[in-house]
Amino acid sequence: MTIVGNRIDGRLIHGQVDNLWTTKLNISRIMVVDDEVAENAIEKSGLKLATPAGVKLSVLPVARAAENILAGKYDSQRLLIVAKKPDRFLKLVEAGVPIETLNVGNMSQTPETRSITRSINVVDEDVAVFNKLHDKGVTITAQMVPNDPVEDFMKLLK
Repeated sequence: MTIVGNRIDGRLIHGQVDNLWTTKLNISRIMVVDDEVAENAIEKSGLKLATPAGVKLSVLPVARAAENILAGKYDSQRLLIVAKKPDRFLKLVEAGVPIETLNVGNMSQTPETRSITRSINVVDEDVAVFNKLHDKGVTITAQMVPNDPVEDFMKLLK
């Protein structure tokens, strides 16, 4: 399987993703999965600028991302999937995309969220989605950067 990493990060592509994770996982393509971002030319331009040299970028709505992955379009590449929220990954899994592990990196604080860690903030809907992903056999971890210890995210949610 070509998917070597799955990460939730509200910032999508930035220093941690483009420098640390792409290097650690030897990524050849970053796929941003988000219906709204895929339709926003300005956001897509910013993501292209943030993508490291030599790494390809796809910014796709969830359904198209699932279609492309299941069709084997990226089979020769090392793919890192990044999304802002867990619901994008649940939709991928429900579409048949095999996601074994999901790393929760950064989910920004808003007035509606509650803090799980210093950098992960959730609403009740996120918690429900994480539980569904876990029930579907996805291992969910919390790890900000590759050198940090890997934590069991579901234990942090309790």
